[in-house]
Amino acid sequence: MSARFTPLLFAHAEDLLSELVGSRLAADAVVSTYFRRHRELGHGDRSFVAEAVYLVLRRRRSLSARCADDVTSRRLLLAALACEQGMNRRQLETVLSAADHRWLAHAKAVKVDDLPPAVRADLPDWLYAQLGAVYPPAELEHLASALNQPAPLDLRVNTLKAERTAALARLQADGLSAVACPHAPEGIRLRGKPALARHPLFLDGSVEVQDEGSQLLAYLLQPKRGEMVADFCAGAGGKTLQLGAMMRSQGRLYAFDVSAQRLARLKPRLARSGLSNVHPVCIESERDSKIRRLAGKLDRVLIDAPCSGLGTVRRNPDLKWRQTEQSIAELSRKQGAILAAAASLLKSGGRLVYATCSLLDAENEAVVRNFQDAHPDFVTCSAEEILGTQGIAIATGERLCLLPHRHATDGFYAAVMERE
Repeated sequence: MSARFTPLLFAHAEDLLSELVGSRLAADAVVSTYFRRHRELGHGDRSFVAEAVYLVLRRRRSLSARCADDVTSRRLLLAALACEQGMNRRQLETVLSAADHRWLAHAKAVKVDDLPPAVRADLPDWLYAQLGAVYPPAELEHLASALNQPAPLDLRVNTLKAERTAALARLQADGLSAVACPHAPEGIRLRGKPALARHPLFLDGSVEVQDEGSQLLAYLLQPKRGEMVADFCAGAGGKTLQLGAMMRSQGRLYAFDVSAQRLARLKPRLARSGLSNVHPVCIESERDSKIRRLAGKLDRVLIDAPCSGLGTVRRNPDLKWRQTEQSIAELSRKQGAILAAAASLLKSGGRLVYATCSLLDAENEAVVRNFQDAHPDFVTCSAEEILGTQGIAIATGERLCLLPHRHATDGFYAAVMERE
């Protein structure tokens, strides 16, 4: 933990956890709102509170089992600090009552190995069952363990402004624990959670925050200078900026999204990046007339489809408790419609990359399989071969399937297709 434990910090963590448990909003939004209300908390204090709360979100199910019949935010937090963080009773003394002492002894005595597999894995039953249909028990245990660890902070070097070697040396000289990512050619991995918002390399657009797995998607699309390219679900534009840099700011790159608010977050990043070929376009839906006017004209289209995000639970542990089987079914229908609409943009010989940060077949292979059944003119290309031609050696086969316990990235799926 980043700050010395005090009753006040514990109280803040308990209050924040209570808000999170009762909210339907994303955890990072709730946390940001809470810290805006409590500006008196310093950087170290905020880190302690956030880390404690996120630890509970990661281990919520096994911690609840330790709490037996009295699951409260206070007890979840105490169990997390004592059983997962390893704080002893002397360290927790200032917040423990006599009843807490007795209860905590019981919580620590619970034998986790005797709990049901899904509880040990800290996954809801439905998600454990769906993953269990794909991965054998031993590998599922490793996957669940990796998903329950905090993710590192990955950066992407903007090749229009810097080289990775120089950026890496600058970060290291500034006291940051930085190493080159093992797969992404422009990736840098940082240890811990350093504040980068005021670092010169961030301010001048030389680096952007982007997971290594996400960076590899652009290498599957492999855009060229002078081409017409679309990032179909651009969001705040992390991959858009990478595609533009790969195109050396030449050609035309559309950033489509249904959210004007998300696209607005792209504008300051675009200004820092030095790109001039990016055209943000807000659309009403995948059937928007702006899409139809471009039918058959584009060389390459990337679809990082809206999905459950279950491959990112290292960063967003609340997702595994917020998603349901019903929400996955709704998402898969939407993904199918988006994939078909985006594919209509491609000219003959054009390349399509469909990607998600989900671990589930229903959002990944099933969506692509249904699409190809209805569109036999789209043929599969090998993701492994495409990456290999660019010097990226990663054993993945036809489909890109990145997993935290195998590749130390977020969970990503991608299928590459070309129109005959």
